[in-house]
Amino acid sequence: MSDTAALLTTPLHALHQELGARMVPFAGYTMPVQYPSGLMAEHQHTRAAAGLFDVSHMGQLRLVGPDAAAAFETLMPVDVLGLGLHKQRYGLLLNDDGGILDDLMFVNRGQDLFVVVNGACKAQDIAHIQARIGQRCQVLPMPEQALLALQGPQAVSALQRLVPGVEQLVFMTGMAASWQGAELYITRSGYTGEDGFEISVPATHAEALARALLAQPEVRPIGLGARNSLRLEAGLCLYGNDIDTTTTPVEAALTWAIQKVRRRGGERAGGFPGAERVLDQLDGQLPVTRKRVGLMAKERVPVREHTALIDDSGQPIGTVTSGLLGPSVNQPIAMGYVQTRYAALGTSVQALVRGKAVPMEVVALPFVPPRYHRG
Repeated sequence: MSDTAALLTTPLHALHQELGARMVPFAGYTMPVQYPSGLMAEHQHTRAAAGLFDVSHMGQLRLVGPDAAAAFETLMPVDVLGLGLHKQRYGLLLNDDGGILDDLMFVNRGQDLFVVVNGACKAQDIAHIQARIGQRCQVLPMPEQALLALQGPQAVSALQRLVPGVEQLVFMTGMAASWQGAELYITRSGYTGEDGFEISVPATHAEALARALLAQPEVRPIGLGARNSLRLEAGLCLYGNDIDTTTTPVEAALTWAIQKVRRRGGERAGGFPGAERVLDQLDGQLPVTRKRVGLMAKERVPVREHTALIDDSGQPIGTVTSGLLGPSVNQPIAMGYVQTRYAALGTSVQALVRGKAVPMEVVALPFVPPRYHRG
């Protein structure tokens, strides 16, 4: 059996082929990395108009039962109980050492918590959630659902023609809707730094909805290549690159995702895996030896993941975890981990690219200001 034969396909597989996509293996699926117009054009089109992404490889699940929110809160350093109806939040599943098992999005839909996890982690995530809280609530995977992301400043114009009412959503809120007999759940969110939507749609209707969206003048299909460059410019982590089980939320500079109520002094402080270590790091009781930072190269040399970072005397101080030539900023950008004393903005470091030292500077994230619609 060849490697490709073992790969899964999304409900839009035939459409990607029809559109001339170059398909690559990703998270156990065969996925479109780019279409004929190419990564650069796809990236710029999403920033200027609207891009349609197939993200059906992601894991979708429902947590059902009166105890679901309290149970889910025991797995993450995040306020689940306080989340309002149809409000969405970013969460981090942690292991017992405070390392990140996955990052995810979840919505309080009233009758359930709707959770979206990363494609490469979904089997382990579902097993982990089931093992830890399966006796307190139902953990129901949703393999029958596809997921589409429509991203860019004109996404709302395109989508509201098909689903009137979506224009009333603001960033990190959701709504149930129907389209041609299919029940949808739409959130105003995404992973590009742009305004946009994620649409959970029955797999049976995914291709028809994708075609209807692509028929809108603003919309073009966008592959994984541009999805990666857009999220990096937005300063957003890619699981497996920028965050993993060896990184804590504090080291990963994701402390904004830990609400006050779950910190020491908060009414529901701790009570999540690795709480002691994470809260000690947060309070400064445990030294943090490295930090995730943004980096910009001073020369036009792309600096890729796994590139070593050194100080002026040539001593190793860290590693690049994501890096490329940013199409919108038109400069080589990267994220990586450096020893804490090198994490201050404006610090000079060097990247070792094929034996040559490329000067870089620690800069603020994101590289491109976000344009989320906050109302």
